[in-house]
Amino acid sequence: MNNSRTSVMPKPPKPFYARPRTWLILAATAAVYVWAFSGIPFKGIKDTAWQITKAIFSGLFHPDWDYVYLAEGEDLIRGLGETLAIALLGTAISVVLTIPFALWAARNLVKLRIFSGMSTFMLSLIRTFPDIIMAIIFIKAVGPGAFAGVLTIGINSIGMLGKLNAEAIEELDMGPSEALQACGATRLQTIWHAIVPQAIPAYLSFALFRLEINIRSAAILGAVGAGGIGTPLIFAMEGRSWSRVGIILIGIILLVTVIDWISAKLRKRLIEGKS
Repeated sequence: MNNSRTSVMPKPPKPFYARPRTWLILAATAAVYVWAFSGIPFKGIKDTAWQITKAIFSGLFHPDWDYVYLAEGEDLIRGLGETLAIALLGTAISVVLTIPFALWAARNLVKLRIFSGMSTFMLSLIRTFPDIIMAIIFIKAVGPGAFAGVLTIGINSIGMLGKLNAEAIEELDMGPSEALQACGATRLQTIWHAIVPQAIPAYLSFALFRLEINIRSAAILGAVGAGGIGTPLIFAMEGRSWSRVGIILIGIILLVTVIDWISAKLRKRLIEGKS
């Protein structure tokens, strides 16, 4: 008599299309999209849309080169310079102010969850404000101009940089920090000698990445009066000066491209140095 037990083969898993949860997710997704499309009033494309689009492209191919530099008044060089200055100063403010927020939000440094939670909440609160809304608030507070743009860029960037730097600190090797604490080092000495050297490459990489975003934001904030090249761009579009619109767009494209290229090179060197 054979007493060997018959091995029970496990059932193969059901394919994804045979699972009820898959169809439930698809139905919920379809319902969300139906609700979203039903709430948007589609009025069609205006008759002048093609004419305006054609005029903008005509301005790109026939730009107003005289606007590149003017002896007096606003020109492309001054507008792009102001835009770059707003982005650089705003980024400089944010990379300094983000340090305490990132340290307080890092859960491996702050043992009391209430303090790290408060910092995380503040960073989330800052990120909820769009650039344009914050620019309007600062324009009402300090008046129109580049200063409002700098404050907008500086404060609004803290939310993203603080979150990214806090997550980078949480992923650090805590071995050196624990070794320094075992030797009797103070909290400040531990952060300065164990945390800061490891966090600097990621910190600088995030700062450069945010600078790329801030260049684009600074070019748009002028539309609401926060300085930069956006102000003459809006005036040129309202005046239907498409050749001037073309040269301004070309200038913005070149500025953003150059900054992106320089930032990518620097971030690559930082990553290679870290590895």
